[in-house]
Amino acid sequence: MTTVTVEVVKSLLSANDAVALRNRARLDQAGLLGVNLMSAPGSGKTTLLARTMNSLGAAAPCGVLVGDLQTSRDAERLADHAAVVHQINTGKGCHLTATQVENALGQIAIQGLAFLFIENVGNMVCPATYALGERRRVALLSVTEGDDKVLKYPTLFQAVDAVLLTKIDLLQVLDFDVQRVEDDLRQLNAHVPLLQLSTRSGEGFARWLTWLHDMRAEIQFS
Repeated sequence: MTTVTVEVVKSLLSANDAVALRNRARLDQAGLLGVNLMSAPGSGKTTLLARTMNSLGAAAPCGVLVGDLQTSRDAERLADHAAVVHQINTGKGCHLTATQVENALGQIAIQGLAFLFIENVGNMVCPATYALGERRRVALLSVTEGDDKVLKYPTLFQAVDAVLLTKIDLLQVLDFDVQRVEDDLRQLNAHVPLLQLSTRSGEGFARWLTWLHDMRAEIQFS
């Protein structure tokens, strides 16, 4: 029974990866960088995206795919900040799939965008396993979650291109060891950048924006 279960999972992931490759080709052809944001609920993904898109401005128009089990509240919050926003409700699904992203791409206009942000379902486990067609993956870890999460959820932090430590304006009032996070992260992902920022105060935000521009510049779009 275990062998059968493993084979089914492998088959599902292979099918998902095939769709993800189609999504990536579609985004590359449109000349935009897909960024998959993953984290626990409440880490600040939506607030981060609103400030990010405002900061990037008209010179770098952005689209957003918002993944949630239910409601369109996050998409509504982002509607005034993005060139295009599309809500994906997963029902009972704890992560987005490449097929859901493919269907969404068929319903929105992506030509002329510089970035497509994918705000994945709040979950530190499942989203890291499923490629969506993105070129870059980013994990958020907030100061309010505690400094022990990196080694507790290794699959997430092994699979990303950047880690954002958010809500650093609360470091003075919470017992949070940044060095512990840094040390744990180096055990899993030796060279990934750890970007510390506060969306509320703006501290560290310029480095995040620079990272985004640098990542887009690295991609050779077809």
